[in-house]
Amino acid sequence: MRQGGLVSPFPSTRRRLANGVISRPAMDWEQRYRRTVITGDALATSCVVMAIGLFFGARDAANWHEKWGILSFGTELLVLGTLVVGRAWAPAVLGQGAEEFRRLGRALSTSAVVLALEGIALTSRNIKLWIFVAIPAIALVTMTERYLLRLWLHKRRKQGECLRPVLAAGSPESVRDLIIRTRKFPHLGWRVEAVCTTDGLGVDGDQLAGVPVVGRLADIAGHVRRDGYRVVAVTPDPHWSPDRLQRLAWNLEGSDVEMVVAPVLMEVAGPRLHVDAVLGIPLLRVSMPTFTGGRRAVKEVVDRLGAAILLVLFAPLMALVALLVLADSRGGAFYRQRRVGKDGREFTILKFRTMVAGADRARAELADRNEGAGLLFKLHRDPRVTRVGAVLRRYSIDELPQLLNVLTGSMSLVGPRPPLPEESAAYGPDIRRRLLVKPGLTGLWQISGRSDLPWEEAVRLDLRYVEDWSLALDTVILWKTLRAVVYGQGAY
Repeated sequence: MRQGGLVSPFPSTRRRLANGVISRPAMDWEQRYRRTVITGDALATSCVVMAIGLFFGARDAANWHEKWGILSFGTELLVLGTLVVGRAWAPAVLGQGAEEFRRLGRALSTSAVVLALEGIALTSRNIKLWIFVAIPAIALVTMTERYLLRLWLHKRRKQGECLRPVLAAGSPESVRDLIIRTRKFPHLGWRVEAVCTTDGLGVDGDQLAGVPVVGRLADIAGHVRRDGYRVVAVTPDPHWSPDRLQRLAWNLEGSDVEMVVAPVLMEVAGPRLHVDAVLGIPLLRVSMPTFTGGRRAVKEVVDRLGAAILLVLFAPLMALVALLVLADSRGGAFYRQRRVGKDGREFTILKFRTMVAGADRARAELADRNEGAGLLFKLHRDPRVTRVGAVLRRYSIDELPQLLNVLTGSMSLVGPRPPLPEESAAYGPDIRRRLLVKPGLTGLWQISGRSDLPWEEAVRLDLRYVEDWSLALDTVILWKTLRAVVYGQGAY
């Protein structure tokens, strides 16, 4: 089967369900991936538990089976059991987003709590070892294993494999936007293969952004039955009413298809969204964003502690970089600049100097060559950048001194980009919401392209972070930052 000149990764074999719906073997790779994750978690847990049991039990060989063998086996069963109960292996969360790691962390935290309660009940002294050593070690190994599996999956998706075939249904404008986004971000695992519109027509005749328009919105269920799409993505269109959406959901029952409805009122995602049934009416409840409280206090502690640890680890590198900057050109090793932080308070940001002395004064002469988006000033080949500075910028090494800003509390490890005072002065009411939280050393803007991003997209990502912040999202961003830095994407 060919689509757009490419061989489809979903072979010709199909199976027909009892209600007549055809299901493509697109589920095969999903099932294999899920089995791989389960196997990896089980092996990682077993290896950690066995290693701890053998290492610490070697000094008490006479009672190894009683004290260590039973505890090892019990801990392993407990961890795997909490992963099942916590739905950490649900196919919907595997391979993308922060929810996978959130569920994994929640399940392992539950394991630690259960072990603590067992230790109190049994008055066991050895239980502390499993709570404070085994569980954290299992968390480290399983999260690393899942991250590596996710990298492998994303690589396959960029090659056009392991993608879910999608039937998009809605207005031509909203469907076109969905098609463009799925092509831009193939790691999300969607590929729009067919489109349904109100009149069955696309902008380009029988196609929309190169995807065939196969029918009207009223024909969706029939096309799913014939072609077995994995996802039906419903995008905004005046055609959709509660009755029609409910009828579509009924018609898709019993199939492998996943129905996804795009929100039309506001762009909110993550832990702030909740679905409640009130008086028999399904309501989408959106909780207010939290800027204070326990989770923010945890973030503050993690920021300060993380910055202190990173400063110690990078101290030799920072000393070497400072010497290279001084040897490369005249001027100091550090560059100080006023930026705007939380609630509009200004602070001085620290960076390694990457430009010649007096670069700020020369900016006006280069204004007509500005290639930055929106309020940003950027040049791909800025003549003010030194030789050492070009390397530092490419790998974001020039930003390491900002760890001092994090340590002193003016910045966070993760957050929106810290704007210049003149940029902040030009902000409208909506964009000023970026200042509700501390600016970050990294953020969604950095792992999504940095300076290559359009201004509107950079603002949207920063506002999304402000609205949907969570500790799990911070963890994912920090993971992805390492890769963005290594490849130097969007850094100049």
